[in-house]
Amino acid sequence: MPKPLLALTMGDPAGVGPEVIAGAWPHAPLHEWCRPLVVGHPEIMRRAAALRSAGLKVVEITTPEEASPSPALIPCLRAVDDVALHVTPCAIDGRGGQAAYDALLAAAKLALAGRVDAITTAPLNKAALWEAGHRYPGHTELLAELCGVENFAMMLYLAHDGSIRSPAGLGVVHVTLHMALRDVFAGLSADAIVTKTRLAHDAMRRLKVASPRVGVCALNPHAGESGLFGDEERTLIAPAVARAKADGIDVSGPFPADTLMVRARDGEFDAVVAMYHDQGHIALKLLGMHRAVNVTLGLPIVRTSVAHGTAFDLAWQGRAECGSMIEAARVAVEMALRN
Repeated sequence: MPKPLLALTMGDPAGVGPEVIAGAWPHAPLHEWCRPLVVGHPEIMRRAAALRSAGLKVVEITTPEEASPSPALIPCLRAVDDVALHVTPCAIDGRGGQAAYDALLAAAKLALAGRVDAITTAPLNKAALWEAGHRYPGHTELLAELCGVENFAMMLYLAHDGSIRSPAGLGVVHVTLHMALRDVFAGLSADAIVTKTRLAHDAMRRLKVASPRVGVCALNPHAGESGLFGDEERTLIAPAVARAKADGIDVSGPFPADTLMVRARDGEFDAVVAMYHDQGHIALKLLGMHRAVNVTLGLPIVRTSVAHGTAFDLAWQGRAECGSMIEAARVAVEMALRN
């Protein structure tokens, strides 16, 4: 079988995206797993290549089928207007937001048409995206709209290693995502918790877990302490867990988030359902910041991403960490082969 064709989107040119791709590119296993290409702007990728890897060449292609990558050669499909060449590094700029949007749109359309097998995205800046007129909280919601799906979720994923003891690693799926903390309570519902639990179960099955064990986080400290600190555990989360269990999912909870993540790390659970963004993100990133991968669940295409942002404080200095990009590509290929 031919290796999967993987489209890497450039992300916001003001941030670390281009250089993270260029830094990851010479990594030999990347080319053993797949045939990668970049969707973005060739000249911006040339700047990143010069910054990160001497001798790394960028060639412009017009179709993904032309891609003939190697550790020394980046095929780049132009999807970004030349105005992006004038974006100031390390600054919020609507032109950078537009460039990230255009690259993502082009890659998603290729994946939906079956012309690439998966996409892995470099980070965009949400403020720059909004400045460009695209009112999305981030990649996840934008891709869900492009793909026409209503039931979707973000999963942060860490593969099995010495610190993550579940055989297929640990996934953390979020019920609410990019919203103010004050809005989380209104954003939670039993239906949403059941949907995210099913998505977590299905995702871990694709990652080689025959019967995934899912743990569900409480919302309040101490899981509400029998109603002293809130009753959402009794009135909302526990009934949702019961519904998911009745559907045949091996799920339990709600458990206090501080102890649940320790139990999951030690191998008791394959996936965790978190009630809000930082409840899941902080714990998983502490376990493996530079190995963590962002996976969008519920799409008809495979999409993974780095688990970090545009990092304007590091961008275009040649110091950005590339481990998350390499791991995101590996997970994308693994999921594409099981799609």
